[in-house]
Amino acid sequence: MSRVAYVNGRYVPHREARVHVEDRGYQFADAVYEVIGVVNGRFLDEEPHLDRLDRSLKELRIAWPIARGALKLVLRETVRRNRVRNGLVYFQVSRGVARRDFGFPKRVRPSLVVTARATPPVSADPGPGVAVITVPDIRWKRVDIKTTGLLGGALGKQKAREQGAYEAWQVDNDGLVTEGTSSNAWIVTSAGELVTRPIGHEILAGITRQTVKKVAADLQLAVVERPFSVAEALAAREAFMTSATSFVTPIVRIDGKPVGDGRPGDVARRLRAEYLRAVSVAEPFV
Repeated sequence: MSRVAYVNGRYVPHREARVHVEDRGYQFADAVYEVIGVVNGRFLDEEPHLDRLDRSLKELRIAWPIARGALKLVLRETVRRNRVRNGLVYFQVSRGVARRDFGFPKRVRPSLVVTARATPPVSADPGPGVAVITVPDIRWKRVDIKTTGLLGGALGKQKAREQGAYEAWQVDNDGLVTEGTSSNAWIVTSAGELVTRPIGHEILAGITRQTVKKVAADLQLAVVERPFSVAEALAAREAFMTSATSFVTPIVRIDGKPVGDGRPGDVARRLRAEYLRAVSVAEPFV
């Protein structure tokens, strides 16, 4: 089945989806985006994702392209037209099309693009876990805004793939882990504390991160929000990542060295299962 995209009010074949050459998202990365996971016909954490979109738009002073309720209908219709029961929906809002100039245009209509694609069904079993490498964090200083300016992350992700790893953990000038290129970073200390970097301009406020914190609280697991070093991560009992597409995924190697016994730990396994259970309460729509 051919894929379908939504572009500024029209559903079109994916291969024919187009934006103007002077769209500011293309020329300046003057755009924001969100990705929502779809599991068994349900959106995961839909409202928090839309809340974060609203925050990103306000930070860049971009207007909503359509009303929030209308956007929810478009997201669902795009997923339906692509027959995605398990996968993701991606939506991007740019400031719009205008003559190339660094300053904001005075009269411009935001552009909205929505796509969806299927992925294999999600399992509560995380499998063998994944490896990460560490790279310097070279991104701009407002990564808390979910913009399409992702070149720093893309370079890190490519380096990870070239070294046979799944993800790259980015490290600041003080030697502390900020986050992955497309995920939040966590460790489990020998005392059983779940440690992740606090929200600030240095990391994206992950929606899955937020829900996992709630799940951990329900399981009476202690969550400590503070920075941690690569050395501390290597000495930790467990490490894992969270994101809308990886859910809770155990990390078993960092820079080629094993974390714990080199296998997914009990905490990450339990959090993954409980997270998927917690977000499966929404009504399916496909």
